[in-house]
Amino acid sequence: MITQVQVRRSAFSEARTVSTEIPELAEGEVLVAIDKFAMTANNVSYALSGDMIGYWRFFPAEEPWGIVPVWGFADVVASRAPEVAVGERIWGFLPLASHVVMRPAGATGRSFVDGAAHRTDLPAIYNTYQRTQGDPPALTAMEDERCLLFPLFSTSYVLYDYLVDNGFFGARQVLVGSASSKTGLGLTNLLSRHGEGRPRVVGLTSPGNVGFVTGLGTCDEVVTYDAIGALDPAVPTAFVDMSGAGEVVSAIHAHFGDQLKLSCAVGATHWGAGRYRPETSATPHAFFFAPAQFAKRDVDWGPGEIMRRAQTESARMSLELKGALEIRHEGGADAVIAAWQGLVANRIAPNAAVMASLK
Repeated sequence: MITQVQVRRSAFSEARTVSTEIPELAEGEVLVAIDKFAMTANNVSYALSGDMIGYWRFFPAEEPWGIVPVWGFADVVASRAPEVAVGERIWGFLPLASHVVMRPAGATGRSFVDGAAHRTDLPAIYNTYQRTQGDPPALTAMEDERCLLFPLFSTSYVLYDYLVDNGFFGARQVLVGSASSKTGLGLTNLLSRHGEGRPRVVGLTSPGNVGFVTGLGTCDEVVTYDAIGALDPAVPTAFVDMSGAGEVVSAIHAHFGDQLKLSCAVGATHWGAGRYRPETSATPHAFFFAPAQFAKRDVDWGPGEIMRRAQTESARMSLELKGALEIRHEGGADAVIAAWQGLVANRIAPNAAVMASLK
């Protein structure tokens, strides 16, 4: 049987399990058993932008339900694709489920693409699966971190690269909203290591997370959301927001005015807050679409080079964070649903991380 956890697309806290028979594989298909996956605020962001970016389309479910994508490991348990053998272990974008059928295409020794018809017009970065048999031991030892942190830190890296690629948009400081989030702390880490011309790094967070963010040592200043008004409004500023909270974005725009050189939305850790709806703004608050910057650098640097750099930095930051992160393991459908609901309710502390499995 295939077990799926499905989320009501209009009310994320509502979830159910659905079991179906394993289908007969067609020629060219494989069945993978999903071993384990990460559950982070990033997954809530996938649900929030499921219609806008197409996250609900990767693993379709009958409306009004949807299947949230996760990053994890799976093992090939049946194959009618000659290039992919039973027993192979893969890493990539998976459904919140026990199994999934794939159609490998473009296989190399390191990866393949799921060539299922419904995925052909979706971003390639999410359709590519890493074949792990050739991974070095150091990477194999980081399976949990690879699921929990690498996708988020890869986003951190491409955000950092976007800022560098554009000369920080003329800003002399970068404000990172929800600096306690994994993507946020990854971005502050990368910015703090930037050489000549490094902008000042300011982390925005809630009062309860000030100690955690300060302790990471990657921000020049840590500011709570209610203290935004104390920042110097004359400093040219770039704002990268992981919170998605409309009142925070509004406060930043009102405070900095024309000195706000960039305002971009990345995630929505405060997913229940109102969204930002400006009437007029000198600087638009635009959604940052990471696959576009990956695609640009594939042209600039050659295919796969930005991903290689992002993975290298992700491994470094994951090792640095080991002592500061508590990884919790959850198993079974009830535990997975409870973990999901904890994320939706923002009940999981920033120094905690959940690895889960439906097994």
